[in-house]
Order: sequence, then structure tokens, then C-alpha cells
Amino acid sequence: MAASNRLSQVRFASNLSEQVVEDILTRRRIKTDKEVEELYLADKGLTDVHDLRRFRYLKKLWLNGNRLRQISCLTTNFRVCELHLNDNELIEISGAIGHLTCLQTCMLHNNQLTKLDKVTREFKRMQNLHTLNLFDNPIAQEPEYRLFVIQSCPSVKLLDRQEVTKREKDIARRIYHSEDKAQGKVAFGRRSQGPPSLYYPATPQRPVTRASISGGKVVADNYMGNKTPFEDQEEAVNSRRLKKSLTMYSSFDWGKVPRIQQRRTSENVFGNPEIITRVYR
Repeated sequence: MAASNRLSQVRFASNLSEQVVEDILTRRRIKTDKEVEELYLADKGLTDVHDLRRFRYLKKLWLNGNRLRQISCLTTNFRVCELHLNDNELIEISGAIGHLTCLQTCMLHNNQLTKLDKVTREFKRMQNLHTLNLFDNPIAQEPEYRLFVIQSCPSVKLLDRQEVTKREKDIARRIYHSEDKAQGKVAFGRRSQGPPSLYYPATPQRPVTRASISGGKVVADNYMGNKTPFEDQEEAVNSRRLKKSLTMYSSFDWGKVPRIQQRRTSENVFGNPEIITRVYR
């Protein structure tokens, strides 16, 4: 019985939002969905919003001042660049707006958002996001909240109504980025095998010996793990270089291909551009 009541409430809320949208379209005499680029649904007392996929050209959406606890109406509205969701009751946005890669302005202040890492993960693919408000949420009380958001969303220039300064970016980079430490450990997408000194030790190595043991078994042993020491450091470096992965780049050589005017006026048959492949290690 409780589940049935809940389903009825969801349907009623969805129908209410749909009716509000229809009233707006009628009042503004909008006849086709493709004409809708801005939609103002603020302060309507909405607890749910029906799917807005019909508005494919929607760019700006106001849903602030409602009672929304989740957002799931923007599944295919990839053109949205301005989104107002502030002053609601949102408890999470995971999987709700991460696909909106055109988003430039996002207002999420005064909600109930928790788990800072999940919230910032939604902005990972947004390269054009420059204005973001997250204040008056539980996540804003977490230690080093502002610095974490700055390093998670490097394109943001205005965070919580305050400009992101170069000093803040530098501090966030020093705290959260480990590029300097990683340079000695990561090479071509995998861990490096260390400096050449591991391959070319400074002290002479013991010669490889073969020792007989009972039962006629012969054991070839070497305290370096059956690896013969390299003769010199250059040989060690070359050996390690050969173990690194290959990177290949292919491009077209257009230098020998005539321009369009020549192709039109000439009766000769021209071939296709040559493909040049470069291999780097």
C-alpha cells in the first residue's frame, strides 16, 4: 500500500511539472519544442520534474526554489550551458549532470549535498565550466573544501561568488598533485624500472656459478636472480629503453597532392595522399 501511494505521488509530481511547462509554452505562444532554449521553472513547488528530452535545443534552465531531492530530467539535454538548481533539497547529483559537457554556469548552493568527491566527479568532463556555487551544503564544511574543488575543477574561475586566484591554484596543485613524485615512478603509462644503477651496480658482481647437489641435480644460481650484470651503464640504459612501449603516429602527406583548382583544370589522374607513420619509443 505504501509503495502504491509513493508511485502515485511521483506520477502526480511529474504530471504537475509537465502541466507547468505546458502552461508556460501556451502563455508564450510557443508552438514547437525546438523554439525552447530557455525554461524558467523556479519557485513552482515542484518535487519532481518530468523528462525534458523533448527540448533538444534547451540551453538555460531554472529549477531553483523548488523541493527537488534528486534530478533526472536532463538525460539528453546536452546543449545546456546554464543550470540553476539552488535552494532545493538535493541530496546527490551523481550521474545526473556529468554528461552536460557544455555547462558553463552551475548553481547548486543551499542544498543537502554530501560526499564531496562524488559531487566534484560530476564536473570532471566539463572543460567550459567557469562559474560554480556549492556553498550552504554539508560538503562546504569539509576540511580544505575550496582547494579540493579548485583542483578537481580546474576550469572554474568563480567559486562560491569568489574569484579563484592563481595562489589558490598553486596551493591546490602542491597539495593534491604528485607529478614531481610520479616522474621517477611512471614511464609511458606504467611504473619505471628505476634508475640505471639498478642494472649497473657500482660494485663488482659475483660470477655465475653452477653447483652440484645430491641426486645429480645442477642448480645455476646468481644472487641477482639469474640476471647477468651489464658490462657498462650504456648497455643497461639501452636494455631498459627496449622494454618501454611503442607510440605510433600516422598522418597524411599533402605536399604532393595538387590543390582543388589544379585538379579541376588538369586532365591528369592524381593519387591519394601518402600515409606517413612515425614510431617513437
